[in-house]
Amino acid sequence: MRIIRYLKGNEKQLAAVTNENEVADLPYSDFMSLIAKAREYNRTAFDIVKRIVGESNKQPLDGLRLTTPIDAPEVWASGVTYKKSREARNYEATQGKLDRETFYDKVYDAVRPEIFFKSTSARTVGPNDPVYLRSDSNWQIPEPELGLIIDKDGNVLGYTAGNDMSCRDIEGENPLYLPQAKVWKNSCSIGPAIVLAETVTDPYEFQIICRIYRDEELVFFGDAQVSQLKRTLDELVQYLVLDNQIFDGTVLLTGTCVVPPNEFTLAENDRIEIEIPGIGILNNPVVQSEKVEQAAKG
Repeated sequence: MRIIRYLKGNEKQLAAVTNENEVADLPYSDFMSLIAKAREYNRTAFDIVKRIVGESNKQPLDGLRLTTPIDAPEVWASGVTYKKSREARNYEATQGKLDRETFYDKVYDAVRPEIFFKSTSARTVGPNDPVYLRSDSNWQIPEPELGLIIDKDGNVLGYTAGNDMSCRDIEGENPLYLPQAKVWKNSCSIGPAIVLAETVTDPYEFQIICRIYRDEELVFFGDAQVSQLKRTLDELVQYLVLDNQIFDGTVLLTGTCVVPPNEFTLAENDRIEIEIPGIGILNNPVVQSEKVEQAAKG
């Protein structure tokens, strides 16, 4: 059972998707309202959803215009949580001279993980919405990641797929430029669905797949298992909430282990697919932000 939202007229409709890809509307305004109702009845959200789906009329998933499954008040992200990520960050920082230790090696081995602010709901897009290329970067890639939906106390409520768009040249130039390498309009996408935490036996069994298409030809494919994480998911959540104010419905992206070759950069009109089997495919076209601004000015 997956939780989605789709456009119903001008409104975002919360709904459940069955294993047969049939969609049943849910009588809640958003994901956290569903969680609140489950807690009120001292039941799991899955129990609530299962009952509603069994009693509801259904429609096909195909043809619905999906949105982000949740308006996350904040999206945070984790860095250097996989060996592959450490290697990629080292390449950026040393300009390919990998014969010396860098601060990324130290972060990878440190007790404290790297956690940084990524996005707000206004900067975050959903399935089939465009992600933007930053205008002052020449080396940009998607970062496919497992996202945790958490409440204000750090309880994991569900899982989704996320794209932490990144500028490798800006981050590699100076680590103090990390916010500019990570945060800009339409630099984050999540979706297409949320899988409820109580239905997932072992989140480390999730597979993360990334495909990049150029002129609808596959130019990159990569995949990894969440089990390759250096750190635990609980550890990342604990450091995020430590002495911090976190809001219900916050998303924590947990890092990437799928990195395109060092010579690769995204181009306008590319298309990114991030798939986590059991959650779905997060599809986003790529648009150059300069052209978006020019079009807006007429």
